[in-house]
Amino acid sequence: MHPAAYRFVAAIVSAGQVPPGLVVELGGRDVNGSIRGLFWGSYVSVDLAPGPGVDVVADAATYTPPAPAACVVCCEVLEHAPTAPAIVANAAAMLQPGGLLIVTAAGDGRAPHSAVDGGPLRDGEYYANVTPGDVGGWCAGLEQVRVWTNRRAGDIYATARKPA
Repeated sequence: MHPAAYRFVAAIVSAGQVPPGLVVELGGRDVNGSIRGLFWGSYVSVDLAPGPGVDVVADAATYTPPAPAACVVCCEVLEHAPTAPAIVANAAAMLQPGGLLIVTAAGDGRAPHSAVDGGPLRDGEYYANVTPGDVGGWCAGLEQVRVWTNRRAGDIYATARKPA
């Protein structure tokens, strides 16, 4: 988690936009920082690989939480996932009515980097920068979809709510 993406999530949380209840983080292995401390209450971190901060080893495209989530956070994952549309669809499905989805992803201008350690891509590792159109399209069925571009950081940020 690089500083600009962390600041985006912190701003959403501090603005009181996150409803109370379970928070599910998709791609929660702490590679270079974690957002976990920004949230309160029940929190489940899901990742494909075990590691620091991971509560459940599972595929974010198919994981089902123990209860509907008030908030699903997916930070710095989608550029590493060939199944990004399925991950966002699953995130939307696990939200409770009125629940919030928070996304950060690498957009145009960010150099390819490894999901393993943030360094150079490894042989065979998937990577594709995400566009605002990608995120907007993947959030079909959600409402209040907002997508921002941080060109300085090379980031895409988004929030969306599950219809009540």
